[in-house]
Amino acid sequence: MKNYNYDEFTSKNYDLDNFYGPDIGEKAMDFALTNTDGQTVHLLDFSNEFLVLELGSITCPLFQGRREGMARLVSLFPTVNFSVLYVREAHPGSNIPSHKSAAEKISCAIALKNDQEIRSILIDDIKGTAHDAYGGYPNAVFIINRNGCIVYRSDWNNVSAIKKALNRLLSGKPANSKSYFLPVKPTIALKTLKRSGQGAIKDFLLGLPTLIWKNVIKRNVLLFFNLTKTVSPDKRC
Repeated sequence: MKNYNYDEFTSKNYDLDNFYGPDIGEKAMDFALTNTDGQTVHLLDFSNEFLVLELGSITCPLFQGRREGMARLVSLFPTVNFSVLYVREAHPGSNIPSHKSAAEKISCAIALKNDQEIRSILIDDIKGTAHDAYGGYPNAVFIINRNGCIVYRSDWNNVSAIKKALNRLLSGKPANSKSYFLPVKPTIALKTLKRSGQGAIKDFLLGLPTLIWKNVIKRNVLLFFNLTKTVSPDKRC
């Protein structure tokens, strides 16, 4: 990605009209990543029937706003693996700036883990190789089956839709739940941006009108009228 670890957020950093991540029914890409213990791990090395992979960072208000709900899903679905792919900082600021080295990225991921994150954290490289391969959005979600096939995806996480998808998949049915974009609570957004530091709130507010139009209005209307692509839970790619 051009200017991957940007110093200042702008909506132009993302193509909000076209999500190019792997589609449902396609093979999930595997990557050698780092965990918060400094070990090399593989993205597709999971033990259960499904892996719920969420993209996120400590400065992403949307990711932070979904964490409580995702923790509930971990408890509700003990036979499912849950992981976070740690990507670039969505809203860098003076306290948590953009990553200049792999060590800085790992440090931010460890801070997230220490903040009572119960899922495993897989840390992407400094260039965002895995992030780019999985669409480049800050809070996308993929459900991958044991055959390494994408059986559900959403460019923006919606916890209720993920819960519905998992219930269907575990009962042998295709995941056909639509994941509408839901804004995060203002209190969570403000807390996240304040933690990021000076500059983050201003940059977020400047981009907010575009984010509302592209995600809350345009995307949700298109999603309402479009059919949802589905595949068998045990799909082979």
